Amino acid sequence: MSTSKLYYDIREDQWPLVYDDRYNVSFCGFEKFHVFDAKKWRNIVQFLKEANFITSECLVKPNEAKENDLLVVHTKKYLKSLKWSAKVAIIAEVPIVACVPNILVQHAYLKPMRLQTGGSVLAGKLALERGWAINIGGGFHHCSGDKGGGFCPYADITLLIKYLVMYRTVQNAMIVDLDAHQGNGYQRDFLGVPEVYIMDMYNRHIYPKDEEAKRAIRRKIELGNKVEDLEYMLKLRKNLKAALNEFKPDILVYNAGTDVLDSDPLGHMRISEIGIIKRDEFVFEICKAHHIPIVMLTSGGYLRRTARIIADSIMNLKAKGLIGNEPKAKKSFICNDGI
Repeated sequence: MSTSKLYYDIREDQWPLVYDDRYNVSFCGFEKFHVFDAKKWRNIVQFLKEANFITSECLVKPNEAKENDLLVVHTKKYLKSLKWSAKVAIIAEVPIVACVPNILVQHAYLKPMRLQTGGSVLAGKLALERGWAINIGGGFHHCSGDKGGGFCPYADITLLIKYLVMYRTVQNAMIVDLDAHQGNGYQRDFLGVPEVYIMDMYNRHIYPKDEEAKRAIRRKIELGNKVEDLEYMLKLRKNLKAALNEFKPDILVYNAGTDVLDSDPLGHMRISEIGIIKRDEFVFEICKAHHIPIVMLTSGGYLRRTARIIADSIMNLKAKGLIGNEPKAKKSFICNDGI
């Protein structure tokens, strides 16, 4: 089977940090009607640059997921429905988008989402090769093959895993979803698929409350409102250790939503900034200890300050020796290895 155009080889001197400035959503200011920071991904990269952690040349640019790629997961009916602005407005949760010509919706919203989807797929490949990868975007965990929602128009997590099975030697995978919301999209896609182990820790009182999708979760940790760092970390440590004792994956897909942050308008949890950084550190640490490749997706996070937290977390992972230790080009290494 030939390799997808979403897969390509990166330079030895690049880190598997996947990003394209076209990830960011902007059309006529309508993005301001949503609580989501539509420039979040650019802001993460900017903070990393300001800290002299990376340069633009360090980043890996993905290819856009095209229709033939998306059809690996999505139905033709669903993809056709995205040609109606009213349908996209429901998915994006911005009602005014229904009044925008679809050609503009495609360019300003759906194309960035297709680029992020391509980024997730590429990051999956790079994680296998380097031991880790981060897509500074993606994590559209509410979208399944035939239905979008919750700002998630494409099922990038499902596509990432299916491509690894199709084009690489991956036989099984684990999804660890620590976004504040239940990841009902990929759960519906992997219902009855024992090769995909799902651990989901989420606030049970908020969207989507999808009981049918919950049947796909092998390790379900339902939290209440206002959960704080101590309870959160104790439950994470206990359950992720138990999950990895039950199941040995070829790759771990980490959906690292930051909407668990204290005062996030949709997550209703009380995790501190340092709590999120320590959470990410633990997930990477346990994957390294078990020699499991990990791909991280940034997923949800609705406060402006989450971009800095994600950037700080990535820098902390490097400081702790959990990323950035793959073979380097001898003199042309352009990512900062002194942090």
